[in-house]
Amino acid sequence: MLDSRLRAMLGPALDTAGRRLAAAGVSPAALTAAGWAAGAGACAATALRAWPAALGLWLANRLLDGLDGPVARAGTPTDAGGFLDIVADFSVYAGIILGLAVAVPGARLACVALLTAYYISGTAFLALSSLAERRHQRLGDDRSLRFVGGLAEGTETIAVYILLFLLPQHATVIVWAFTAAVAVTAVQRVHNGLRLLRAPCPAEPPGIPRRWPATGASTTAPLPLRMRNPRHNGTRELPCPAR
Repeated sequence: MLDSRLRAMLGPALDTAGRRLAAAGVSPAALTAAGWAAGAGACAATALRAWPAALGLWLANRLLDGLDGPVARAGTPTDAGGFLDIVADFSVYAGIILGLAVAVPGARLACVALLTAYYISGTAFLALSSLAERRHQRLGDDRSLRFVGGLAEGTETIAVYILLFLLPQHATVIVWAFTAAVAVTAVQRVHNGLRLLRAPCPAEPPGIPRRWPATGASTTAPLPLRMRNPRHNGTRELPCPAR
């Protein structure tokens, strides 16, 4: 819900820092790896009830995650980088909740419910992102995947995890409340996905080959399809599958 506002506020500063890091030879993959390492440390610190360390490592993870994209755009970005970035993010999101279930036994049921809500919301997000790309539909912002907004997004996740580290004695209530928000987000994404996918597929822009071979045409060689990844500011050719 707040991601677009936060990106508008922090985007210029992150882009400037990204250009400087790229000029200094720092690679986006190194930032992604460092961010994931900090996030894994936050997961372990959460399980050990080392709340100040968990908070510091979580903030470091979010800072590094905010920098790898701008560094990639300032240099030579790759789709592999965007893929690893989202995998790293999701693994840390879930890992911290797993660590919390270890540290606070009374919150285990709430943690299971939150992970279930994450799973449903993430499935809807990833499926719709893929189908929207295939249908040439514009969704979300300029990140590698087509992000669909909702009540609980990245900014809300950052805030909730900070609350968990500052107020672990209230973890059960916080996690249940956030589970409800993520569940609402999942419903929003499913509803929006059905609405978009039931609409007529947009016409392909001029100059783009047909995605499927004409009737009777050979299906041994897939047709090339030029697709643009907005986050990476580049154009790539993908083979369209033959029927």
